[in-house]
Amino acid sequence: MTIAIHQIRLIDGTGAVRDHMTLLVRGTKIVAVGPHNDVSIPKGAIRINGRGLTVIPGLIDCHVHLCLGGEADVVSALESEQPSYTLLKSARHAQATIEAGFTTVRDVGSRDHSIFSLKQAIDSSLLPGPRIVGAGLAICMIGGHARFIGQEVEGVDQVRKVVDQQISAGAGVIKVIASGGVLTPGTSPDDAQMTAEELAAAVDAARQAGKPVAAHAHGASGMKRAIEAGARSIEHATLLDEESGSLMKRHGVYMVPTLSALATTAACRPGCGIPESALAKAKAMTKRHKASFKQAYESGLFIAMGTDAGTPFNFHGENAQELERMVALGMSPMDAILASTATAARLIGIQDSVGTLKRGMEADLVIVNGNPLRRIEILRDRDKIVGVMKAGKFVAGPLQKRER
Repeated sequence: MTIAIHQIRLIDGTGAVRDHMTLLVRGTKIVAVGPHNDVSIPKGAIRINGRGLTVIPGLIDCHVHLCLGGEADVVSALESEQPSYTLLKSARHAQATIEAGFTTVRDVGSRDHSIFSLKQAIDSSLLPGPRIVGAGLAICMIGGHARFIGQEVEGVDQVRKVVDQQISAGAGVIKVIASGGVLTPGTSPDDAQMTAEELAAAVDAARQAGKPVAAHAHGASGMKRAIEAGARSIEHATLLDEESGSLMKRHGVYMVPTLSALATTAACRPGCGIPESALAKAKAMTKRHKASFKQAYESGLFIAMGTDAGTPFNFHGENAQELERMVALGMSPMDAILASTATAARLIGIQDSVGTLKRGMEADLVIVNGNPLRRIEILRDRDKIVGVMKAGKFVAGPLQKRER
């Protein structure tokens, strides 16, 4: 079966925007894309009139926690649940995510290895959801940040052992905790965590298995350690300084800013249910976080979109709020879309299959009513999402119902 989406505005993930385009999908792949008059639509094809519609690549969120539900106190909520309940909750979050137009996510920390069972269920079409590149358990120092979704380690040998365990379980990325954090009591975002030797050992063990390392780091000291160790991305980069920014640029390290995480936490008033320590830390860092993002964008760092979805009031399915925040801080709408498609795909290492709309690529795309280059917020408006396609099949939106 061939699906022909014609007369569309196409934002293809390369930075180009073209009108009156036709895109043909057969099976799971894009088989043709070009000007309407140059693409022959075969007889029997399902035709979708795209006048007034924009097609973009399927969106990619490089930083989610499907096991967390956006509760005010996510740590207490997780610790009160049975693991089986958390898995069911994670499945619901995955469904909300793909319904929002996100066809791929990188899950960078879960309470156990059940994230890989969820990935298997989605890959086999047992459950709806995005492609998942999962880390499994985050790797942290003893008593360190994120230990509620992590494996505590001490020493180089133990780090290597735990990295091997995550990869054996199915990890597509290794997550390390290089600084304190907001949600873990008794840890300071300014302070580095894990030693330089431990971080280097994690990167080396991951590299031997062909896996990249994502490093949580708010403070500059933690960022520098992680960058020098060879991390592929810095998650948050909240307190970026000139030295850490220069290091990131020199080594080609990606920034995953997760603006939504601090913003949704800091927006709450005392008594909203967020622990006082987390609320105070978020409020203290929000202004600096915005400045760090602006610095990174203006200096030309690689920026890949990530929300930290699952953290307080940062709900799965609201992932596109991150694009709005990036644009509000000076990023162009096109660059925000690129950060959420082609650049995100390069960070994850799947750029040969998704992230751009070219012949031979997987048919992951989102069709919206309107032009997100004029109003980026339409990407978060469910009434504007006409269809979400993953691997050639409509999985959300009115077009999904029409295809049945």
